[in-house]
Amino acid sequence: MERLQKVIARAGISSRRKAEELILQGRVKVNGRVVKELGVKVGPRDDVEVDGIPIEREEPVYYLLYKPRGVISSVKDDRGRKVVTDFFKDLDKRIYPIGRLDYDTSGLLLLTNDGDFANLLMHPRYEIEKVYIAKVKGIPTHEQLKRLEQGVQLEDGMTAPAKVKLLSADRKKGTAIVEIRIHEGRNRQVRRMFEAIGCEVLKLKRERYAFLDLKGMRPGEYRELTPHEVKLLRVLAQSGGRK
Repeated sequence: MERLQKVIARAGISSRRKAEELILQGRVKVNGRVVKELGVKVGPRDDVEVDGIPIEREEPVYYLLYKPRGVISSVKDDRGRKVVTDFFKDLDKRIYPIGRLDYDTSGLLLLTNDGDFANLLMHPRYEIEKVYIAKVKGIPTHEQLKRLEQGVQLEDGMTAPAKVKLLSADRKKGTAIVEIRIHEGRNRQVRRMFEAIGCEVLKLKRERYAFLDLKGMRPGEYRELTPHEVKLLRVLAQSGGRK
C-alpha cells in the first residue's frame, strides 16, 4: 500500500505536492469514489482516476542516456526534430527526461516514468552536482575563472559558486577546454555563465551527474540504472547533494 499522492506522482501526472492539491480539490477518485483527504493509501488493485482519467500504474523505470548533439530534451517536437525518447523505440513505457540538455549540448541525461523521483532530483533545494566540459572561444584568465567560481550575475539572478578548472589551452587557435561543476539547473546556464565573462561556448558536454558518468558509452546509447544507483540518487538528493 502506498499513499495516494505518491502513486499519482509516480505515474507522471504531477509532483507529489501538486497531487495533494488535486486530492484536496476533489479531482481524484479511488474505485469510483471522490477522495478529498490526504493520507489515503491505495494498493495495486485499486483504480485511481485524476479528472476522470484513469492513471496507468506502470512499474517505475530509470535510464541513463548519452544524449548526442542535435537532439531535443523532450518527448516530442512540433518542428519534427529528433527527441531523446526516439532512442527508446522498443520501450513500452512512457518516459520523459529529468531536466534538460540544450539542443547543441551532449552528455548525460536521465529519463524515467517516476514523477516523484524526477521532482526530487530537479528541486532547487537538492544540490546535485553536474560536471560539464566546455570548449570556449578565447582563453579565460585566472580572474575570469575566479568570477565563475564566485558566481556571476545573469538576467535571472546571481549564480551559485562553481568549481572551475582550466584543462588545456590552444593559443594558436585561441580556444580552451574548461571543466565546470555546478549544482543549479537554469536554462542554458553554463553557456550564459561563460558569456558573462566574455567567452563563447563552442562545444559543451555534461560528463557527470552526481556519481554517474558516461564511461564505455557512445552518443545515442543508454542503459538502465541499477536499483542501488536509484537509491543512492534519492539519498544524495535528500542529503542536500552531499556524498
